[in-house]
Amino acid sequence: MDTKIRPDNKTRIRTFLGTRCPADLRDDDDIFETGLVNSLFAMQLVLFVEQEFAIELDNEDLERDNFRTVNAIAELVERHVG
Repeated sequence: MDTKIRPDNKTRIRTFLGTRCPADLRDDDDIFETGLVNSLFAMQLVLFVEQEFAIELDNEDLERDNFRTVNAIAELVERHVG
């Protein structure tokens, strides 16, 4: 599926990730490989996505690959709000 990602969604995601990840994080950088993301932050990230974008994620959505990069998170959001 070809998903059109809204730039403002990426900005909101980057702003949240900026609290834990390097400022020079690119949209395709693996946030788990930075070593700064632990299981607690992963849970906070899920809650952020649900609250910020007013969506409810299903168990199937809680795959690590859906949260690995800014692009992956934005695509997940677009699938739910798109």
